[in-house]
Amino acid sequence: MMKYLYSILFVLVLATGCGKDEGYIPNVPVNYNVTLQEFSIKQKDNVMLVADRGVGGLIIVRISSNNYVAFDRCSTVNPEKICKVVPDDSGFTATDPCSGAKFSLLDGSPQKAPAERSLKAYNVSLQGNTLIHVSN
Repeated sequence: MMKYLYSILFVLVLATGCGKDEGYIPNVPVNYNVTLQEFSIKQKDNVMLVADRGVGGLIIVRISSNNYVAFDRCSTVNPEKICKVVPDDSGFTATDPCSGAKFSLLDGSPQKAPAERSLKAYNVSLQGNTLIHVSN
């Protein structure tokens, strides 16, 4: 009987002890390709936005000639709202229009409160000299 009660108590502690993980962006499959030529046409200040990928869309950033990074546009501040960060004119930061939080577009790190977590990053690889591949 005691063993049964301990099991129930353990399950209750687990169920009530697990709070909402603030800033968590869910994992969704991402497998996106863009040619370097298309990137150069669609980019503004070395930043390209892609709709309908990831949770809130993608931001692909050209850091240097052969170095790219990609992030989910969904802000880590109240992610359940799926508020899409918007690149600033500088091309170095993006702002969450819902909270005013800012993130670096070099590494996704929070730059201004209330942001505490980095943007969700994706893997980026160059395939040959023609294709940018974004995945998770």
